[in-house]
Amino acid sequence: MESIITREAAWELLRKYNKDPFHLQHALTVEGVMRWYAEQLGFASEVDFWGMVGLLHDIDFELYPEEHCIKAPELLREGGVGEEMIHAICSHGYGITVDVKPEHLMEKVLFATDELTGLIWAAALMRPSKSVQDMELKSLKKKYKSKGFAAGCSREVIEQGAEMLGWPLDEVLQKTLDAMRDCEARVASEMEEI
Repeated sequence: MESIITREAAWELLRKYNKDPFHLQHALTVEGVMRWYAEQLGFASEVDFWGMVGLLHDIDFELYPEEHCIKAPELLREGGVGEEMIHAICSHGYGITVDVKPEHLMEKVLFATDELTGLIWAAALMRPSKSVQDMELKSLKKKYKSKGFAAGCSREVIEQGAEMLGWPLDEVLQKTLDAMRDCEARVASEMEEI
């Protein structure tokens, strides 16, 4: 899998359509999580591709929330993004806004972890440390099970993603928590430059 655009160009493209710090931080977090998974799952040679899919996955969400993953191909093509990456990005809207099915392992990882990163970040903000570094799986599971907590993060989508991957939910939770621990400092550093 080759990226047609550079990481710098992808970041510029994202910033063209996204100004809200919350959305930018989410994009950077999902980028970091996807890069971690690529390394862990034996796709080290594709780490940049996986990362850019994570970075650009919500490119259309801020300006076109009602057309999420529908407007994205147009914005991505204008930015020089290749069709393989566009398919991967749009697949995280499968069954929600589009019928682009996640097929590659990377697409299934994105589907499973996108909503979950939001839930984990919300849980981290409730901690005295405001960090995932000291978060345990047990406390994450407690927040996950609380329906009122981070209600906008669809447990159904997360569970569907775990099923697509063929992994127990606890494994998806733990791995994504580990991935967020790994990229938290880089995300914070990049957010300071905005």
